[in-house]
Amino acid sequence: MIRKRVIPCLLLKDRGLVKTLKFKDPKYVGDPINAIRIFNEKEVDELILLDISATAARREPDFELLSEIASECFMPICYGGGITKFEHAQRLFALGMEKVSINSASAESFDLITAIAKVYGSQSVVASIDCKKGLFGGYSVCTHNGSNNTKRDPVEFAKALEQAGAGEIFLNSIDRDGTQKGYDLSLIKNVVNNIHVPVVACGGAGSVEDLNSVFEHCQVSAVSAGSLFVFHGKHRAVLISYPDINKGIK
Repeated sequence: MIRKRVIPCLLLKDRGLVKTLKFKDPKYVGDPINAIRIFNEKEVDELILLDISATAARREPDFELLSEIASECFMPICYGGGITKFEHAQRLFALGMEKVSINSASAESFDLITAIAKVYGSQSVVASIDCKKGLFGGYSVCTHNGSNNTKRDPVEFAKALEQAGAGEIFLNSIDRDGTQKGYDLSLIKNVVNNIHVPVVACGGAGSVEDLNSVFEHCQVSAVSAGSLFVFHGKHRAVLISYPDINKGIK
């Protein structure tokens, strides 16, 4: 039996951890090194680490901080944010990152994904797709922290990314981000059913039941969550944790 993966997604902004609500209003939730140590103790299988300030500031990944994080982390990390050149990916892999996540750069060209996959293998390249629902029900792909609407259809975009060499799709719902009201199952199903590479679903988890719902209704490779692991209680008090999720996963 294949173990179902539940992956914490941590957001970096100006060297601190934050959590957003619908990709806006980042709230500081702690120091990344401390969070890594907590997840080490909880024996989390893997992490997704996204620097949401890198692309906005038009800067490369913070290799100094990422080196510190990699040296502390006992689990595989997928890192995204500010990766615009093949050399960035080279340095990240050299630091010990298992995968790199490409988002905004892929909206301009698929060349970077293809180049990384050719050298390091498709399994090392995750294509990140941030989706927003339109007024009339359709979805479109957005980049640059949701500020740039590419007007591309998520399914067609995912197909193109798969063809370019991406070995996994990280699918995030902007509308559900940080709401803890459950995943957008319609969006997830639509993408999963039309591509052949694994999909990691993110956006909206508020309980173990929400995680189970995705596994039950969609053929995802894994689910990812942020608020579920950084907030506690109805008042959203900051508490970095990883409860024994796997006991509740069906």
